[in-house]
Amino acid sequence: MDVRGLDEGFEQDGFRVRAEWGESGVDMLAGNCTVLVVVDVLSFSTTVDLAVGRGARILPVGNGDDLDIAADGERARAGGAVVVARSRAEWRPSVVAGATAGTTLVVSSPNGATLCTRAAGREAVVLAGCLRNAGAVARRAVGLAGNGAIGVVPAGERWGSRSGPLRPSVEDFLGAGAIVAALRGLGMSPVSPEAELAATAFLGTAEVPRAIAECVSGRELAAHANSDDVVLAGQVGVGSAAPRLVAGVFRGD
Repeated sequence: MDVRGLDEGFEQDGFRVRAEWGESGVDMLAGNCTVLVVVDVLSFSTTVDLAVGRGARILPVGNGDDLDIAADGERARAGGAVVVARSRAEWRPSVVAGATAGTTLVVSSPNGATLCTRAAGREAVVLAGCLRNAGAVARRAVGLAGNGAIGVVPAGERWGSRSGPLRPSVEDFLGAGAIVAALRGLGMSPVSPEAELAATAFLGTAEVPRAIAECVSGRELAAHANSDDVVLAGQVGVGSAAPRLVAGVFRGD
């Protein structure tokens, strides 16, 4: 549902740090926040962190797992793409961990990439955040926000299919909470109750990697892809990249 036509009151006005879920969260926060952080821990944002951390770039493509090469070829060339990932098997975290500097990967994702492309047309600066780079992303967000607000958007999953209703997910709630907690530590306040709850969940989870591995999404990814992907996604604070969407491409500079 597109919520951009709803009455005011859903933007968490008055708070410097805000949080809301999925596409509706992008719609409600992008026009009222200077910086928007999209969080898709399993596994778009983790993939972006790993690729950008190695000097590669990511061109996100939303609305499906497969790319229409004819339709997206011109956009890919415009972004300098030399590798096109047609499915998750080609771009998952354990694959892009070996990405070559200077390479641009086109990544199609129904959650994280879709939110990023949705946010790209708005005024807010868009960053990709996860557990690995929560501190780095928080620092960059503060530097970019100035006196403006920062919105954190956990992507969530979908029930049944790519077009199913939003399923709020453990991994993205914890990832958003890690970023909010880092923002609080940098002096960003006040924090909305929605964002505060995410930070409380993250700080109150004794074993975050275990929670990521044992939640529904973690078990699903391990069963259909590679358990190494789940391990990489569950690592906290090990990344120094803060990927920013510039002209439709995520880059670290």
